[in-house]
This record gives sequence, C-alpha cells and structure tokens, in this order.
Amino acid sequence: MPGSLYLVPNLLGAVPPAQVLPQRTIDVARRLTHFAVETPKAARVFLKSLDVAQPIASLAINPLPTADSAGDRDPSLAALLAGHDVGLISDAGCPGVADPGAWLVRAAHERALRVVPLVGPSAILLALMASGMNGQSFCFHGYLPVKPQARAQALRTLDAQSRATRRTELFIETPYRNAALLQAMAETLEAKTRVCIAADLTLPTETIESRTAREWRRENVERFDKRPAIFLLTA
Repeated sequence: MPGSLYLVPNLLGAVPPAQVLPQRTIDVARRLTHFAVETPKAARVFLKSLDVAQPIASLAINPLPTADSAGDRDPSLAALLAGHDVGLISDAGCPGVADPGAWLVRAAHERALRVVPLVGPSAILLALMASGMNGQSFCFHGYLPVKPQARAQALRTLDAQSRATRRTELFIETPYRNAALLQAMAETLEAKTRVCIAADLTLPTETIESRTAREWRRENVERFDKRPAIFLLTA
C-alpha cells in the first residue's frame, strides 16, 4: 500500500507547539519518519520542538524539488509510492498556502495517493479574521514591487479594485521593509481606505492594528520594522 502525504503546518515563530498546534497535528508529526521540506534546517528546528519519537539525524528530511520535472525521482514522492507516510513542511505556516509544496500535493493526487491536511496556523487567515475586513471576498497578492514608483502604482490599483469589488486585498513584505511599505500605503491610498497590519501572529508580541490611511500618516510605523507581518486594505 502506498503512503499518505500529511500537510503539516509549521509554527509562525518560537512558541511552545502546544500553544498553537492541535494535539492531532503534533501526534502525526511525531510519528512520521519521512519529510519533504522547504528548508531542512528550519524543519529540523521545528521537529525538535515537537519532541519527535526518533533522533532527528535518523529522519529522512528531503528538500522540495524546485521544478515539476522531478517526477517519481523525487525522494519524497518515491517514499510515498514505497509505502511510507510523508510529512510536508514549509518554513512557517501552512504548506502550499503562500509557501512551496503544491507540486508534491498535485503529484500525489495524480497518483491517487491520500492527501491529509492538518490543522495549524495560517498567517493569511489569522490576519483576515482579526482585521474586521470582508472575509467573504478577498485576494492574496504575495509581494508588491520594491521600487517606490512601481509599488505606489500597485497600491493605487489595489485600492481601486477594492473600491470597485468591496474585496479585501492582502499582501506581505520582507520584514525589514515593513515600515517603508506601511508609510507608502499611508501616503498613496485614498484617505478613507482602511489599512490593517498583523505582525508577529501567535507570538507574545502579536500586534494587530487597523486604521484609515489618513490616520496611519500620524503613526510611528518604525515599530513594525523587522517583524513578520501581513498587510490588508479595503476601500
């Protein structure tokens, strides 16, 4: 019998796993011996925090392939076909959601293998839940352009789209550019457009704040720098 592919959500930061993950997720991850991961070092840190049953060095921890061409030669897919259960882990949050992993999930489905999503933190959904914005219609855009002019144009486009559709727009930024992005949102968006930032989700320093763009212009946005965050806007 082939194995099952378990999608194992990772922590969003350094917190005791039991504070964030359901017991079933922890129990499944603890018993697995084969893993497909975004970054082996980050996966080992996570698995060590779970107090897995076997020594970390004895586990089969393989990086996800960078291209679809890996096919059955991918060690994690080969392990599944050989009858081993495999855990898919990204560096933070839910694998396959704004993170790598979709290729392996698709490959498992194409071979009629069992895919099991486990419950755990998704920064996108947690931020949306806490924003007070439209959770019935929303779109995640990943990263916006880095250059100021292109970023401003992207923000104006998202502002107009949200106003026309009543949709919530979500995106992320490299943490050391958080303050620059938040300042650009305050200066570029329509004054009444609502802006929310959700930083350090699930951590003791968790901060979620929602204001109009006009109100953000009076805030010290530097306090959000270098903190993992999700940005949301709604017109």
